[in-house]
Amino acid sequence: MPAARPMLQRLVLQNRSLAAVIVPQIGGGLARLDWLRGAQPVPLLRGLPPDFTDVPQPGQLACFPLVPWSNRIAPSGFEYDGQRYVPTPNRPGEKVAIHGDGWQQAWDVQSLTFDSILLRLTRHAFAPLAYDATLRYTLDGDALIVELTVRNAGAVTLPFGLGLHPWLPDPGGAQLQVRADAVWLSGSDKLPSSRRAVPAQWDYRTFAPLPKEAVDNAFAGWDGVARVRWPGRGVGLSIEAAMDYFILYAPPGRDFFCFEPVDHPINAHNMPGYPGLTVLAPGASVSRSVIFRGESL
Repeated sequence: MPAARPMLQRLVLQNRSLAAVIVPQIGGGLARLDWLRGAQPVPLLRGLPPDFTDVPQPGQLACFPLVPWSNRIAPSGFEYDGQRYVPTPNRPGEKVAIHGDGWQQAWDVQSLTFDSILLRLTRHAFAPLAYDATLRYTLDGDALIVELTVRNAGAVTLPFGLGLHPWLPDPGGAQLQVRADAVWLSGSDKLPSSRRAVPAQWDYRTFAPLPKEAVDNAFAGWDGVARVRWPGRGVGLSIEAAMDYFILYAPPGRDFFCFEPVDHPINAHNMPGYPGLTVLAPGASVSRSVIFRGESL
């Protein structure tokens, strides 16, 4: 007899404006976020189809957490307080460790109501950043509030980082508005090579379509608010966070793009001063919140 396929746990939060579907065992991720103030629900984030029967990969979801760091760390790892730490690559085809490992783990449900859920993850054996994390999703009117916390569960002080990885639909019909002071250009290894002023083709101080060429870069000097609108779909979404950085990933020819609010740039572990990262002593913690706010156009 073949092994039984595991059931996908879908936990639904819903109010008059929004419906959110969480799949705790797939990285604590968000499977859907739909806007309900219309004749039909409209996805604000790329949604896993309701009839999806297989166990999805995190990259098929609407959003997943980035903990205990965002994006890539150089293959040589990083040095802190005279000690070198080299995380193990964790995704096929990658020579580097990417996004920590919270997105690859099953999270435990701690509490659940009609409009809020609290998840917990224990990763004391994860090297080099042993940690505990909590992830809370809460509906509040037109907004989904996502609160992510990490605690240093290791024996030494180390730098930690957090973020979220949302996937948004319909890049061809989307218009983006966001302010940033600078962008990191990168090489073929996708690690930052130089920090520059934002070029004209990536200047989104006023609403503009996404670029036709690929973009996969970290931006600095974010004021903490980004707005996306889809005039053809009649909806808009704001992403709000008290963080200074975001990553914009828009590959050409795909049916999605990503706007990732993060508290540190790519490979910040190897930048002077560890920009954006929080140095946590054993037992100390840091929290970040992101608000996804829908609107009808």
